[in-house]
Amino acid sequence: MANILLVDDERSIRDMLEIAFRKEGHRVESAGSAAAALEKLHTRIFDLVISDIKMPQASGLDLLRQIRETYPEILVILITAHGTTGTAHEAGQLGAFAYLEKTHELIDDLKFTVDRALETSKIRAENITLKRELEKNRGLGSIVGQSPQMKPVFDLILSVAPTTSTVLILGESGTGKELVAKAIHAHSPRAKAPFVSINCSAFQETLLESELFGYMKGSFTGATNNKKGLFEYASGGTIFLDEIAETSLPMQVKLLRALQERKIRPVGGNEEIEIDVRVVAATNRDLQQMIHEKEFREDLYYRISVIPVEIPPLRKRPSDISLLAFHFLEQFNRQMGKGLQGISGEALRLLENYNWPGNVRELENAIERAVALEKGTEIVPDSLPERVVKGPAISLDRVGPLEFPEDGLDLQHQVEVIERSLIEAALDRSHGVRTRAAELLRMSYRSFRHYAKKHGL
Repeated sequence: MANILLVDDERSIRDMLEIAFRKEGHRVESAGSAAAALEKLHTRIFDLVISDIKMPQASGLDLLRQIRETYPEILVILITAHGTTGTAHEAGQLGAFAYLEKTHELIDDLKFTVDRALETSKIRAENITLKRELEKNRGLGSIVGQSPQMKPVFDLILSVAPTTSTVLILGESGTGKELVAKAIHAHSPRAKAPFVSINCSAFQETLLESELFGYMKGSFTGATNNKKGLFEYASGGTIFLDEIAETSLPMQVKLLRALQERKIRPVGGNEEIEIDVRVVAATNRDLQQMIHEKEFREDLYYRISVIPVEIPPLRKRPSDISLLAFHFLEQFNRQMGKGLQGISGEALRLLENYNWPGNVRELENAIERAVALEKGTEIVPDSLPERVVKGPAISLDRVGPLEFPEDGLDLQHQVEVIERSLIEAALDRSHGVRTRAAELLRMSYRSFRHYAKKHGL
C-alpha cells in the first residue's frame, strides 16, 4: 500500500483513477493543478505522483522539475493524451519514472507501472539497508553474508582462530575458501606474521616440493642459488594449502611428515629445518571418496581435518546474493572510478533467481562486467551476462512427464498444457501477484493477462 497523489485538471480522470487505485488498497489524494499538488506535497508524505502533462498555468513537466529539486525521493509518472517523442524525451531527461499515453488501457498500464515504481522504491530502500549490513560484516574481512547458513561458519571461524589446530576448509569452487583461511589467520595470535597461500594444483610434483620446502644450489638444473620454501617464509604465521586433494600420493607422504614432525628438508639438502607454522588446507573434492579410491592418504586426511569448516554454495544461501552483489558493486565502483547508485529491481530479481554454479566468484565476475558496461546510474538487466538474464533452462520433468504415444499426439494441446503449468507455477511463486508472475516469465503484463485468460486462470 502506498500514498499516491493524482494530478490532473480533468475531474473525471482524477475520479476514475482515484477509484481504481483505492480498490488496489492504496491511499489516494488528488489535485487539479501543479500549484495545488505542491501545496499537498509540502504538508503530506507521498510515495508516488501521477500527473497529467498538459495543464493550465504550470504543466506536468514544470511540476516534475519542482519535485526533483525538492522531493527527489518521490517517483513521478507522467500521463498525456497528446504524446510526442520530444515530450517523452524531455520527461526522461528530467527524471520521470515513466511516461504513458492516455489510451483505453490506461488504468491497466498505470497499475503495472505503479507496481514497478513501488518495487523500485523498495529496492532503493533495500540498497540503503544493504550498505548498513555491509558495515556490520566488516569484522571478518571480505566474507560477506547474513544468511542463517553462514552464521555457523562465522561462529566456527571465531572459535577456531585463536587455537593452533589445523583446519580443513571444504566447499565448491568459488565459494570463498581462501577468504575463510585469511579470516582465521587475521583473528589468530599469528595475525602479524605472514599469511602464505599456494594452489597445489598449479604445480607439478617436483616443482610443488621445491616451492613448499625450498631447495639447495645445484639440486636440479636451474637451481643456481639456495632458496627458502614457503613453509619457511610463513614462519610464525599461516600457510594455506589450497586444492590439497590435487597433490600426488608421494607428495602427500612428504606433507604428512612435515605436519607430524614440524620439520622440512629442502630439495637437495641434508639437514632438516624446524618450522613454526599453522596449516590451513582446502579442497572442493570429496576426500572420503578419494580415500576409498586410494587417491588420498587417510592418515594425511586425519592430520589436516582436525577442524573441518564447510562453506555452503551460494544457491543454498540465496538471501546473501543481494548483499554480495552490493558489496561487489561498491568494490568495482571504487576500482573503476564509477558512481553507480544501486541495482534495479528487475536486475536484482534476475540475480536472485539464478543458480550460480560458479558461486561467489561467478557473481563477482557478473557484477564487475555490469559495472564496466553500465552507462546509467544503476545496474540494469542489459548489463548482466546473458546466462543470468535468460536463467537456466527448465527441465520438462518439472513441467510434467513427457510420454509420446505410439499413435502420435496433439502438439498444440501439449504446448498449452505446458503453458498452463508454467503460468500456474509463476503465480504460485509470486503468491498470486500477476505483475510479478509476468516478470518471472519474462513477458509483458499485457501478454500475461492474455495467456492467463486463455487458460482460465
